[in-house]
Amino acid sequence: MHFTFSYNKKKVLQALRYHFIAQREIRILFIVIIVFDLVSGGFYYAGKIRPEPFLLGAFIWFFFLISFWFLMPGIVYRRSVTFKQQFVIYFQPAYVALENAKGRVDWEWNRFVNYFESPNFFHLYFSPKSFFLVPKDTLNTDEQLQLRGLISSHLAKK
Repeated sequence: MHFTFSYNKKKVLQALRYHFIAQREIRILFIVIIVFDLVSGGFYYAGKIRPEPFLLGAFIWFFFLISFWFLMPGIVYRRSVTFKQQFVIYFQPAYVALENAKGRVDWEWNRFVNYFESPNFFHLYFSPKSFFLVPKDTLNTDEQLQLRGLISSHLAKK
């Protein structure tokens, strides 16, 4: 199976958001911030503390959301030339090949550690922080099912 694709900026930004939120340490940090804010809000409401800890927690929560929803995906998108190129990707039983005007690279399936599926992409992970996005846009439903089966037969789902 092979197909040609290029990236859509809005969809890539959304996929990067999914990637960041799927990270375990980010989810834990998000939960800790919310618990801190709820506890400090409760203490403030009970008259045990001044409003500063509650406001600090609210500010941290707001900054956290802004940074992981807008700043981080935007920075990653702007710094990566990959998202501005057109590719042909080949999915074979033994390997995945990717080529563009600058060259070709072949990855054996064992190079990937797992995968994650978001609404518009398959995220193929080389490591917990390194991944490649394969868009679903150019695939019809049957091709998506076939590709999903091929990927899941070789990789563990994240």
